[in-house]
Amino acid sequence: MSNPISDLILGFQGLVADVPDLVQPLIVALAGAVPFIEGEGAAAIGIIGGIHPAVAAIAGAVGNLVCVAVVVLVASRVRTAVTTRRGAPEKAMSARRQKFERAYHRYGTPGVSLLGPLLLPTQFTAAALTSTGVSSARVIAWQAAAIALWTTVITLIIAGVIRFAA
Repeated sequence: MSNPISDLILGFQGLVADVPDLVQPLIVALAGAVPFIEGEGAAAIGIIGGIHPAVAAIAGAVGNLVCVAVVVLVASRVRTAVTTRRGAPEKAMSARRQKFERAYHRYGTPGVSLLGPLLLPTQFTAAALTSTGVSSARVIAWQAAAIALWTTVITLIIAGVIRFAA
């Protein structure tokens, strides 16, 4: 039985190989917008597909960041609509939500943003941060830092492995 994420990754790798060089970074950016692939996975797809590591990293990170920014802006509007609605009933927090709230109070926006990609896609982390009332600008800034950090780290590792193996 195949894994949907690995099938998606293989599909993006095939697409990168099949399109003209000028279009390849756009495919990598599109891959970066997909949860669980993220900027770092997209950069890996691009590097393995033959794109220069810096171009692949930038394209993957930009695709991831654009998607995260859209999620944050939509989540912020939804939060505003829900919190301003009169008489909205309070719901008990789920166990998952309580776990997130504890992590948030312990590590703050920077910690959750920078460590979040180890557990969840950046889109999920960004939406959760926004739903707690953190400003959109703050969430986007810290998510951008996290995306840049993780994409750079993974890009350097993959480029190093490829250089070492060559």
